[in-house]
Amino acid sequence: MRKVALTSAAVALVLGLTGVAAAAASQAAQPSTPTSKTLTFDVVFSPFTPIAANNVRDPNSLFALGDEIVFHDQLFANGTRVGDDLGSCVIVSPAPELLNSCTMVIRLQGGSITAQFATSPGPAPKPLALTGGTGSYRNVGGEGTLVEFGAVNGRLTLHVLSFAPRGEGA
Repeated sequence: MRKVALTSAAVALVLGLTGVAAAAASQAAQPSTPTSKTLTFDVVFSPFTPIAANNVRDPNSLFALGDEIVFHDQLFANGTRVGDDLGSCVIVSPAPELLNSCTMVIRLQGGSITAQFATSPGPAPKPLALTGGTGSYRNVGGEGTLVEFGAVNGRLTLHVLSFAPRGEGA
């Protein structure tokens, strides 16, 4: 009798776990559809601010490996200031072409969006990878583009994807 009860309990446990696993698998198999939103800002750039972080310097070069460029720009929409962006770029190749690895935080009402990008000087559009955020933007990803119209003004366009929070339908 005891053997039958243990066997029945084991079968019930296995069936129960199989049902939980099947339910979890069916939830995981149904991808949540991210929502998309495009945010566009006019940018007023901060003054160019290089920081000499490497004491080993080539006297013929303004930059050395590991130096940084820091920025704190103002963001506008329809002529109204709506936030700012701030960050830094590390010089990863001072010559023959200046290459930077950059991180950025875009601060807006309701939260912040983080981004990373690699760049070099010049007017070419700079592609950004949106890597996360806080507040209203805590579950975002996506991409963006920064276009410079000179040393003072530019345009920042973000294609923001909002994903379902982990553990909630994903």
